[in-house]
Amino acid sequence: MERRDEREFRDELVSLRAQHRQLDCEIVALEADPSADQLLVKRLKKKKLALKDRITQIEDKLLPDIIA
Repeated sequence: MERRDEREFRDELVSLRAQHRQLDCEIVALEADPSADQLLVKRLKKKKLALKDRITQIEDKLLPDIIA
């Protein structure tokens, strides 16, 4: 992997982690409100899961498994 690609992946990883934390805060706030829109909560959770999947993909590219 080229250094430029690695740097781009790391920058994207930082951004995705920030978005993931932001969504987590939003979900916690919505779940604390009994009148919150449950459909919105489900959508946010689904988006958070998609972000987590992308984070995992990038981490796997940056740190490939090494069979000992």
